[in-house]
Amino acid sequence: MSTPSGSRYGPRQPVPVRDQRRNGPAGPPPGTPRGGGPADTSRPGASDVPPAAQPEEPADAPGAETLRGQLAERTADLQRVKAEYDNYRKQVRRDRLAVREAAAANVLRGLLPVLDALAQARAQNEVTGGFAAVADALETRLAELGLQDFGEAGEPFDPTRHEAISRVPPAEPTATGGMTCTEVVRRGYRVGDQLLRAAEVVVADPAASAPA
Repeated sequence: MSTPSGSRYGPRQPVPVRDQRRNGPAGPPPGTPRGGGPADTSRPGASDVPPAAQPEEPADAPGAETLRGQLAERTADLQRVKAEYDNYRKQVRRDRLAVREAAAANVLRGLLPVLDALAQARAQNEVTGGFAAVADALETRLAELGLQDFGEAGEPFDPTRHEAISRVPPAEPTATGGMTCTEVVRRGYRVGDQLLRAAEVVVADPAASAPA
């Protein structure tokens, strides 16, 4: 039979019991700040952590000068391409205006005989009533499209704008001694800088009075 102090495996060993209340709750290890704050290095046992070193300015890499040169070259190429594109855009705009003026000139040139007939009818006082309203509306619309007439008696003769169909001696000498348009037989027309037809004029030429 077993005794109270033992068993079949031998005598029982006493189990030590320690009272943790006497020593208080286990705290954080020394050097650990409370509340997760930074450690107080002034107390003994605190970890001595050196501050982080500031990074130094990086020195120029061996290929930095080459990269700068390539960047300057690419910038110059970009500026040159932009200038070429601006010139191309301006040229396209000028070409479009030229094509528009050429198309308008072709249409207006075909209407010049109609305007000549209206001018002759006005000279004979035959443009009256409803016909006068139609003629005025036609001339106004053609002017809005850029058609301009020119040629007046008394203006200096310009071979780029006038066509002399006859020369007569001047009635009196002119101050400049040049030729003058004395009569406009048929008016001239232009669209912008494009000449549609030169004005046919009679010219007073001082040389016409000289003997042959």
